[in-house]
Amino acid sequence: MKKFHIIERLLVDGDQLLIDIDGHQYSFDLRDISPKLASASITERQKFELSPSGYGIHWSLIDEDISIDGLLGIHHAPAFLHDKIAV
Repeated sequence: MKKFHIIERLLVDGDQLLIDIDGHQYSFDLRDISPKLASASITERQKFELSPSGYGIHWSLIDEDISIDGLLGIHHAPAFLHDKIAV
């Protein structure tokens, strides 16, 4: 299985999501990334699963999913758009 990202640590501390992605440490304000997470209880915030491929995070108690690429601001475009941009 191809790994999209390597997640070494993920912690929800108060209103912050603290995460180590590909050897770099990041901190995100929950209000900026997810209204559901921002309004979730401590128990709901602490119950999450990382995808085995490193693609995303799932909070089952609030049915919320966040992609790692989305957190990092990585945007994907169809191949035909890449060709037009390169011209």
